[in-house]
Amino acid sequence: MRQDDLQLQGSMKDFFLSDCAQHENKVITSCFLVLSKQVKSKKNSGEPYLALALGDRTGQIDAKMWDNVAQAMEAFDQDDVLKIRGLLNKYNNRFQITIERLRKVEEAEIDYADFLPKTTKNIDELWQTLTDFVTTFQDPRLKALIEAFLADPEIVRSYRNAPAAKTLHHACIGGLLEHVVSLFRSCDLMCRNYPQINRDLLLSGAFLHDIGKIHELTYKRSFSYTTRGQLLGHMVIELEMLHEKIAQVPGFSDEVKILLEHMIISHHGQYDFGSPKLPMFPEALMLHYLDDLDSKMENMRAQFEREAATGPWTTYNNSMGRSLLNSAEFLKKAEAKKEPSEALKEEL
Repeated sequence: MRQDDLQLQGSMKDFFLSDCAQHENKVITSCFLVLSKQVKSKKNSGEPYLALALGDRTGQIDAKMWDNVAQAMEAFDQDDVLKIRGLLNKYNNRFQITIERLRKVEEAEIDYADFLPKTTKNIDELWQTLTDFVTTFQDPRLKALIEAFLADPEIVRSYRNAPAAKTLHHACIGGLLEHVVSLFRSCDLMCRNYPQINRDLLLSGAFLHDIGKIHELTYKRSFSYTTRGQLLGHMVIELEMLHEKIAQVPGFSDEVKILLEHMIISHHGQYDFGSPKLPMFPEALMLHYLDDLDSKMENMRAQFEREAATGPWTTYNNSMGRSLLNSAEFLKKAEAKKEPSEALKEEL
């Protein structure tokens, strides 16, 4: 066995994508989850090459394999874990890997904690915050409804672990809970400024608006859609879950039920974002805007973190349709430029 082969044995992961800046223009050997796999043709020769998106718990990266592709392309599929060796460098100001060798990692060798990102927040503390909010409800019907969800151990387990999205925002283990707790805090603050808002109704909508994602998304090997999620989507699933729990609350108001249903199906806010209805009353409108704000702020934060070493401007953000400026980094660099001038003034 050649030394090259020996270097590809074992699956211990000692390099993460958050370490890219320290390994630029170096050959790395590490394990990655295959997020997407495409076989493309070279423009000049028409020969195949592999275009992959690889990931671990700290991020994702594009990778290309140009040579010895015929055997490699049949050796693995999307959602498999690969051990690869390749050159880490930058192309168009973004890190990429040019793969020299790869092999599929066997299931027994894989620790999925290395590959699925997890919220940096404490899950128990987030859950305590959520349940503390529910105890403040004044409407006994809405309080009983949310408590019916909290009394379901399967829902609780999934709600504490599910991502809030596949890729766009809070795409991590515990992301749904982190997103909803953030929404609860924003809703609570906005209700103080707009006293006409029904706080319990707004918080109930925040709790329910993405709960269907515990069934829409799967997150055992990677973040992807279940068959039920693909065919129905989380809004339809949420309506089913809502009706099931309302049946457990004696005398639940039909009018409140309709309001909750509308908040669920209108929270995306626009028809072209998959919303069957536009928000038509104050709590529904506020839920949409606060949900959209929280998702976009997290989307920005995550991209700034991924591209911290590239300067204040990020690459193009597909979901927001623009490049983004890290204002904190921009001002920090501006202050750093001023410091020598200030020092020179003092000398003069």
